[in-house]
Amino acid sequence: QVQLVESGGGLVQAGGSLRLSCAASARTFSRYAMGWFRQAPGKEREFVAAISWSGRSTYYADSVKGRFTISRNNAKNTMYLQMNSLKPEDTAVYYCAAFATPVPNFYSHYEGRYDYWGQGTQVTVSS
Repeated sequence: QVQLVESGGGLVQAGGSLRLSCAASARTFSRYAMGWFRQAPGKEREFVAAISWSGRSTYYADSVKGRFTISRNNAKNTMYLQMNSLKPEDTAVYYCAAFATPVPNFYSHYEGRYDYWGQGTQVTVSS
């Protein structure tokens, strides 16, 4: 069982930055591919970014490409999402998620692929 805990959300003005963290309890964190998803009020949850367990492969939704950066520190069992140039449309609850894989450079943007989810952290961007 893997427990995921997000932190770092908050209120920020448009154009500002936030860094989200996702701390994992897994003893073998380095064998879990990870991802960030978000859900805005009244909308479906959507993919934001993904990273392989090696950290060498990343993938972004078009809406955040060039503004957000996903990374991980396997020694600290933690994944990050650096969010720059934030827009009001980035307002959502952000969730981190994980799934185990033997392939070091594998990741997924498919929500159904993920087995473990955090509780979410609210990000609000004011205009």
